[in-house]
Amino acid sequence: MVDPELLAGVPSDPVAIGRIVNGLVIQQVDAEPLGVLAARFEERNIRPAAGIVAALLALNPAPLTTARGPAERAIGTCRDFAVLSTALMRHHGIPARARCGFATYFQKGKGVDHWITEYQGDDDDRWVRIDTEILGRSVLQHPEDVSVGEFLTGGEAWALHRAAFIDSDRFGVWGTEHAWGPAEIRGNAVRDLAALNKVETLPWDEWGRMADSYAGRTGADYDELMDLVAAACEADDPEFAAAVFAHEELTVPAALMR
Repeated sequence: MVDPELLAGVPSDPVAIGRIVNGLVIQQVDAEPLGVLAARFEERNIRPAAGIVAALLALNPAPLTTARGPAERAIGTCRDFAVLSTALMRHHGIPARARCGFATYFQKGKGVDHWITEYQGDDDDRWVRIDTEILGRSVLQHPEDVSVGEFLTGGEAWALHRAAFIDSDRFGVWGTEHAWGPAEIRGNAVRDLAALNKVETLPWDEWGRMADSYAGRTGADYDELMDLVAAACEADDPEFAAAVFAHEELTVPAALMR
């Protein structure tokens, strides 16, 4: 549990929360030039939001609203920006969830492995997509309200792949040559289903038949399971998502929930 005093002053506006989180997490590639000790890179493997906050407070015990220099931020990935934003929104009772998928705005013509946050606004039932990591940057015109198609969840990308509406070989992990194609979409679809069930795994966590998928050892039956996963991710039906997540090949092992 996080001391309530450390959360005092955290605003209830989702975009304002996103701006705070934008100054609490830093990517390893940005931390390395600052001379940050390599031992701190393990912070990228912290799963729970409370653990991310603990890492922050170990560097600077001030409330989360206190501005921190880059070297005092938790080292993480896009997933950590999304998870921490989601947690702070939930702290204020805002329906929020992290989503795992692909951004189309980092490399032209490609879907790059990425995580963002969704929340429900007060004025309608729409899930608003916000990319906390790029707030204040020129990557996207409206990162506080990511438009349809600018980000695809793993399930959305899988459905488009199955319908031959996208080139799946152009979906994968930035900075790699091998991590592209249908297997990457399958992996993010499964991680997105877990996130919808409030189990936000690390981007490199694997379970079930994911490793076989990445190695090209799965077939039509696993693809049919991915069709079900995609449907659950798209339906906005928590009971359906929970039922699909209960499948023995999709449930996250206890070892990946710490």
